[in-house]
Amino acid sequence: MKFVDESRIRVDAGSGGPGHVSFRREKYVPFGGPDGGDGGHGGSVYAIADSGLNTLADMRFHRRFRAKDGENGGKANRTGGAGEDIEIPMPLGTIIHDDETDEYLGEITPTTPRVLLAKGGARGLGNARFKSSINRAPRQSTPGYAGESRQLRLELAVMADVGLAGLPNAGKSTLLASMSAARPKIADYPFTTLYPQPGVVAVDPLRSFVMVDIPGLIAGAADGAGLGHRFLRHLSRTRLLLQLVDLMPVEGGVAEQVRTIADELEQYSETLGNRPRWLVFNKADLLDADAAQAAADAAVAELGWEGPSFIISAATGGGLEKLGRAVMDWLEARRAEEAAAAQDAQEDTPAPEAE
Repeated sequence: MKFVDESRIRVDAGSGGPGHVSFRREKYVPFGGPDGGDGGHGGSVYAIADSGLNTLADMRFHRRFRAKDGENGGKANRTGGAGEDIEIPMPLGTIIHDDETDEYLGEITPTTPRVLLAKGGARGLGNARFKSSINRAPRQSTPGYAGESRQLRLELAVMADVGLAGLPNAGKSTLLASMSAARPKIADYPFTTLYPQPGVVAVDPLRSFVMVDIPGLIAGAADGAGLGHRFLRHLSRTRLLLQLVDLMPVEGGVAEQVRTIADELEQYSETLGNRPRWLVFNKADLLDADAAQAAADAAVAELGWEGPSFIISAATGGGLEKLGRAVMDWLEARRAEEAAAAQDAQEDTPAPEAE
């Protein structure tokens, strides 16, 4: 299936059913009074998480969704049936905006698997609602109210723990294929990766993380050059970035690759520019061990780099086990810190006072 990470759809909630006007007419009940029932509420439109989806491709063919209207009220105080809600399956990481007002409606995540897109219209009231001591025979009712209608913009940001960033042909796809079961396209020319490709990296039988590869970045990517700018948002949900650096660059120096990617991340967003990032020097198999270490050390010294760095060969698998375990340990430590912080915040929240 073709990968699609942007789409526009129209959603229409159902209208509420109108109230009914009628009077009780039975033998031996001369003053039956009004008995018109209310209409039914209109159906609403929801987005729900579907873990089996990883693209918005279905939205290319089905672009309009409409919930059912509420039914009319009836006599004998019968309330009309409510319109049936509809639920639109979407992949985790889908960000939803109103395309006309740019209002943020929500995001499909494991903690928010259901988002209201359009609320159904309120029901109309039957004439039984309007009887009073001074109005014994009301002939008024209210119509159902229209449901919400929205033109929506959907953007998919792949949910992953680790993102790969680097220039074209840095070896990102080869690394993903070597560390996971993913099989991205690999070739000896730039931009072989045309869309984000996630993969699950299993460090141990019960320890794993999700890593995503995006198309290679080039200078000016944040402003629209190349392909990577369109997919940079897929790195925004990651906890850690691995920047692949070619130890045998065709043009420019080893350190210059790091600067180029860092500049593009910062220009795209300050948050992404400040994301934890490790340097991963790739293609060590093309040099002897001492030369690869010397090239990596020179780049680290030139950049004044203080973060973690690794030397690997994605093609031969050299250094990948060490890298995978280091990433897994870091992610587990980060998750433990976040869980402890959440627990502390919950304990610090004062209990509601008893009335």
